Amino acid sequence: MDALAELVESLPAGVVVTDGDRIEKYRWDRSQDPHAGTPLAVVRAEDAGQVQTAVRWAARHDLPVVPRGAGTGLSGGASAVDGGLVLTLERMTAIEVDPVCQVAVVEPGALNKDVKAAAAKHGLWYPPDPSSYEICSIGGNVATNAGGLCCVKYGVTTDYVLGLDVVLADGTLVTLGGTRIKDVAGLSLLKLFVGSEGTLGVVTRAIMRLVPAQVVGATLVAALPTMTAAAEAVVAIRRSLRPSMLELMDQPSIRAVEAHRPMGLDTSAGALLVAQSDAPGSACTAEVEAMSAACRAAGAGEVFVTTDADEGELFVQARRMVIPAVEVLGELMLEDVGVPVPRLPELVDAVARIAERHDLLIPVVAHAGDGNTHPLIVVPRGDDAAKLRALAAFEEIMHAAIALDGTITGEHGVGRTKKSALPAQLGEDVMALTRRVKDALDPQGILNPGAVL
Repeated sequence: MDALAELVESLPAGVVVTDGDRIEKYRWDRSQDPHAGTPLAVVRAEDAGQVQTAVRWAARHDLPVVPRGAGTGLSGGASAVDGGLVLTLERMTAIEVDPVCQVAVVEPGALNKDVKAAAAKHGLWYPPDPSSYEICSIGGNVATNAGGLCCVKYGVTTDYVLGLDVVLADGTLVTLGGTRIKDVAGLSLLKLFVGSEGTLGVVTRAIMRLVPAQVVGATLVAALPTMTAAAEAVVAIRRSLRPSMLELMDQPSIRAVEAHRPMGLDTSAGALLVAQSDAPGSACTAEVEAMSAACRAAGAGEVFVTTDADEGELFVQARRMVIPAVEVLGELMLEDVGVPVPRLPELVDAVARIAERHDLLIPVVAHAGDGNTHPLIVVPRGDDAAKLRALAAFEEIMHAAIALDGTITGEHGVGRTKKSALPAQLGEDVMALTRRVKDALDPQGILNPGAVL
């Protein structure tokens, strides 16, 4: 029996996909990495046991395994490898909420939105909310330590992971953490796997902390003359406040959204700041007044405040819509760089200079409250010269962030598209330590090879 036939025989009918046409859709994630390979097969695992079977088979035959969730990643972390195995967790979608412990026990293929919905039935909330929350999976969120619009106040995925079941590179299934809020027994191995992008193990179950349901008291929208002025308003706000949302859209982003789906946005504004407060009672009023004052001091021509939840959500949806709206303009190279909040004005200025130097359109949106920006490099379709300029701009933006004591990725992960700049951020000693951890847990180097390192 050849190796592939052995794999097919060891798993239930329909779990292993070998047909070329059906394999094709599993080659890329949303980053559309042009270097994605063609896998030997795709395993659509239905439970942890099948994940173990697939990983053990790959280890025996020394073949690479690329774990995959919903395929919404933006850094090439789920790009297939030639001759390897794509291990997709999309069929593992179970969700169980324990309202007493205030946790959700979730399989990795469950979508972020479905976890939120399940929690809401018990008056609870799962805060991490990437803009793609409707289509991204919890497994992918754990793999990249995803953040989102509410992370300025409520933190990112790692802040909500209480437990994980992980299949290691030799097929061993380990259980880390649990429903306990406090647990310091042994080394903190649990968090080692959060953000590891499938390079250390495959998550088959996650225990996620929930919190009482959020009640948004007010939404503020401010139109500012420039992105730099908006960034300065953010710095002023964050000196004394931690609102539940603090997002920025620059003028090209505003115009792209308005062209894609007219919403009455002010397309003459240099930037829009979208903020929310979920503070109770008079504290909400005080928070909104302070944010309004900061925006006006930065030159805001208009500051609009609403306590109508539906009206406020329209502005939040406009912010979430930016990437699909900008995609209409051309192919995208999506950045995810972050800096300490006080250096946010310097970063947006640096991106503007890079765009001008390379004659490129680079709209910028930001989870501004924590300094995380998403410059969206637009490449006109079919323009090879622009693609070369975009590649250069992509590298320059990462190094601009590093120079400002920042990071090449705040929430999308390193994947394959950003790993060239990782040593510049971490330094050789930390890179060497990272390789030692990888070698200890995956001595054959079969788990997501080519990603991160």
